[in-house]
Amino acid sequence: MHQNLALRMRPQNLEQIVGQAHLVGPGKVLRRMVDAGKLFSMILYGPPGIGKTSIASALAGSTGQVFRTFNATTDTKQRMKEIAEEARFSGSLVLLLDEIHRLNKDKQDFFLPLLESGQLTIIGATTENPYYSINPAIRSRLQIFELKPLTTDEMKVGIQAAIKDSKRGFDFPVHLTSEALTFLSQASNGDLRAAYNTLELAALSTPKDDDGQVQLDLEILQECLQSSHLTLDKDGDAHYDLLSALQKSIRGSDVDASLHYGARLIKGGDLDSLARRLTVIAYEDIGLANPQAQLHTVTALEAATRIGLPEARILLANVIIDLALSPKSNSAYMAMNQALTDLEKLGSLPIPDHLRSGVRTNTTKQTYLYPHDYPDKWVDQPYLPPQLRNRSYYQPNQTGRYEQALAARKDWIDHQRQT
Repeated sequence: MHQNLALRMRPQNLEQIVGQAHLVGPGKVLRRMVDAGKLFSMILYGPPGIGKTSIASALAGSTGQVFRTFNATTDTKQRMKEIAEEARFSGSLVLLLDEIHRLNKDKQDFFLPLLESGQLTIIGATTENPYYSINPAIRSRLQIFELKPLTTDEMKVGIQAAIKDSKRGFDFPVHLTSEALTFLSQASNGDLRAAYNTLELAALSTPKDDDGQVQLDLEILQECLQSSHLTLDKDGDAHYDLLSALQKSIRGSDVDASLHYGARLIKGGDLDSLARRLTVIAYEDIGLANPQAQLHTVTALEAATRIGLPEARILLANVIIDLALSPKSNSAYMAMNQALTDLEKLGSLPIPDHLRSGVRTNTTKQTYLYPHDYPDKWVDQPYLPPQLRNRSYYQPNQTGRYEQALAARKDWIDHQRQT
């Protein structure tokens, strides 16, 4: 099967990596790992198309280790078993774990023993900030490195490498004018993969001249850049990049950008994943600031799934606009993450006796006080285990009226406890 240019140009060693000198340059941390012949599990995070997969591939190639990929969102349990069996057989396997921030507990429990035994070296890749988005159970076991967007000069190096490399690049001569090179380097916004896709589209769709060369000028590159940005592979990185861009645009309350990325996803035709991501956004980013938007989202997306595309685009537009312009709160999301972090650190603490069910023979247990028997349906009594007695997970935002009311109720309860 023919591989596209971006895959063919994927580095096989550190010397072929474009940019990221702060990690792979002489004396830098990833270079020292390779020189020592020892890789450590890590998380690479940064914008799309700047070399996360490339670095993972190059690290594996430089150390001679077997390299495999796994997507935390789309790959199956059968794929996990195949990787585990190969890791046990080879004794050492490097796994690029894409979308690592979406690794659920079942997959974590599967991979962690292999990680801790040393049979598996995980290189996690994500566009999300791992300090906020990745489960502490995984994050605490991996080193974290941030990748930087490629500069225009670095983009030029990567593009020219594809033109000059007859083995990995093109098997026919390609000439790019200086204006076209500068345009492609700047217009791709530091995304080398996007630049390769545009360059390949231009080279393959332009007839050769009498000398068998393909001549690419500024006009051709401008036309091909627009066309390539409309393409979508729902099983590839570009699809997840679009979903990520949609969520971040809605989170940032940019309704026009949200509609733009929503339109590109609708054009790709994958209604199911778009509906799933919008549902997550409604609860993660809008949250308690506007619970009504969550009900609207769920109802509209159920109807959109029944109707199907192209008509579903009308319902999707309503949802996207509503979510983008809604007040935002991630207080519930953060509260649960903090509760899970304590659970990971402290384990399952004993439940206070007065909250447990059934008859107890423990004569020292405190009698449970029934809140409905008291004014305001509240009575002061402990609920958390003693080790967590002073924890306050939920920190209300004040962006929406509903959560303002929740904050007022919480303030009243906190005041009652202190008096």
